[in-house]
Amino acid sequence: MNYKEEYAQKLTTADNAVKVIKSGDWVDYGWNAGTVHDLDIALAKRAEELSNVKVRCGILMETPEIFKVPDSKKHFSIYSWHYSAVERKLGKQCSVTLAPMRYSEVPRYYRENIEPLDVAMLQVSPMDKHGYFNFGPAASIQAAACERAKHIIVEVNEKLPRCLGGFENDIHISKVDAIVEMKEPFVRCIPPAKPATDVDKTVAKMIVQEIPNGACLQLGIGSMPNTVGSLIAESDLKDLGVHTEMYVDAFVRMAKLGKITGLNKNINKGRQVYAFASGSQELYDYLDDNPACMTAPVDYVNDVRTIAAHDKMISINNIVNMDLYGQINAESNGTRQITGAGGQLDYVLGAYLSHGGKSFICCSSTFTNKKGELQSRILPVLHPGSIVTDTRANVQYVVTEYGMVNLKGASSWDRAEKLISIAHPKFREQLIQSAEEQGIWRQSNKI
Repeated sequence: MNYKEEYAQKLTTADNAVKVIKSGDWVDYGWNAGTVHDLDIALAKRAEELSNVKVRCGILMETPEIFKVPDSKKHFSIYSWHYSAVERKLGKQCSVTLAPMRYSEVPRYYRENIEPLDVAMLQVSPMDKHGYFNFGPAASIQAAACERAKHIIVEVNEKLPRCLGGFENDIHISKVDAIVEMKEPFVRCIPPAKPATDVDKTVAKMIVQEIPNGACLQLGIGSMPNTVGSLIAESDLKDLGVHTEMYVDAFVRMAKLGKITGLNKNINKGRQVYAFASGSQELYDYLDDNPACMTAPVDYVNDVRTIAAHDKMISINNIVNMDLYGQINAESNGTRQITGAGGQLDYVLGAYLSHGGKSFICCSSTFTNKKGELQSRILPVLHPGSIVTDTRANVQYVVTEYGMVNLKGASSWDRAEKLISIAHPKFREQLIQSAEEQGIWRQSNKI
């Protein structure tokens, strides 16, 4: 049998494909831009027939139809590896729970630590002449999920870019049980970023000054890393490389302006390596069949050893808040989950281990809460229930609009002094008083 004949035999409708799902099943929905769409709609139609269907996903870009049906919590629950705004909203309704993880370990979770999936459903690009469906911009954890699945359904999206890689970026038709073709194909895009604030620009300028020619870059999610990328694109930096968890639009701008060559990379020379990509249509068009870019599973991309193998590895990440000991919370507001750990710790560790590497944690010194009150991001101690994403011993550079400090090797006294020096002036005396009460402040430290 040739692949076209096999394709025809396995081709079915979304409504028919989801009939394999039973009450109590574990179902994987894919990752980010690779999350299923038509299959989700079809499963929602079966809501009244089902109960306790457990759905795994990560960084949803739209609210699943299964949560728009009446009394959805009776029928479906979502276990997310990493919250987006969608999961955060559903979390308020107790429809979603976070599965705490270190992103680089998730493929191993699938292979060794969690129950095998009953059904894996994911979006793919059209089959090639060799019988392979490409995972598009969402290689991430897909191969591992499929390995342990009892039944695999692919949703073919002809608009999904074909993202080249080295391994675990596709699945062969022989391993697929059912094929569904999207009725109205589209790719989920992220809305354009808000204009950079003066604070964003100030922080970004300090970081860009620390980046040498030939550096290898990782940018996290958020306005500040995006602003850093924009400033790099406008700078005189050259021969930069990319090795990043998430591929974002800033990299496209840098590449098109000739800043990225990857010629100084120690491994995967000349290629921009990423675990998943999410952004504008321009980004997806750039990645499509582009041999300069390489998608790979996250247990390779985010492995600390892989990250550290790059000389001059530069890691740039956002946070929610931190305390005077240097503990970083990048994922919650007290007990309220905002996002997830992702690979931030992997890159904080890997960049510091890199020869000539640097890890930057960046944030505005303050934010305004819903009551209109100015709040400090640098706290005496983290709020009860806050998640420690990066431990105090792992943090290197911390940057706000008031300066940059290096916490490596700093004592508790020194950390308090350094962090207070880059806090908003309005909160410094209050922080000093708290530090004194905690015994981590000396009078000679007084700023």
